[in-house]
Amino acid sequence: MSEHFLFGVFPYLALVVAIAGGLYRALRLRDTLTARSSQLLESRLQRPAANAWHWAIVAILLAHLFALVLPGPFAALLGSPARTYVLEVIGLALGLLAFCGVALLVVRRLVSLTHSTAFTDWLLLAALLVQAGTGVYTAFALRFGSAWFLHTATPWLASIFTLQPELTRIHVLPLVVKIHFFNAFVLLALLPLSRLMHVLTVPLPYLWRPPQIVSWRHPHPRLP
Repeated sequence: MSEHFLFGVFPYLALVVAIAGGLYRALRLRDTLTARSSQLLESRLQRPAANAWHWAIVAILLAHLFALVLPGPFAALLGSPARTYVLEVIGLALGLLAFCGVALLVVRRLVSLTHSTAFTDWLLLAALLVQAGTGVYTAFALRFGSAWFLHTATPWLASIFTLQPELTRIHVLPLVVKIHFFNAFVLLALLPLSRLMHVLTVPLPYLWRPPQIVSWRHPHPRLP
């Protein structure tokens, strides 16, 4: 597939799927808006994996959002070599933490939860693993990504929303960075099709809904 489709057409397809699918699921399939917690089935790896992944990815997403929405202040923040170096080290550490977290979630599924894991769960975990892995490689092998991000991803994404994709910003990038950018829109398209949709919902009905009783499908054998 050409870069014109991958970076000039597919982002719009992903946005349409995310918005239309998200609205349909929120309005017509609201009962499916859940992370389908599996903590009752396996909790030993769940806490460290989920904590590592969630805390790291929130910090990384906020940093990306800062660079996209406020490129001027972000560029000023990088004006000092010392600050740039510190940000690079912090970014690499957060990337490693996120990668380890999602890797543990994959191991947890493989070891204990294969029978309760749907195809969309595997697809989502694979995409998250690719995103974290390419991000870590970029931070480690392609130094000072926080600086050139402003001159590649920021104007390219801005051009997407102005309906005039600037593919020249993408042509010069290494393959691993292109995979990272493309996979971000794959995750966006998966948003309404997977349990990832729950991140956009606020569980206010939990405040007034009746208590729920959890029962095992297969009762445990009685102890002697």
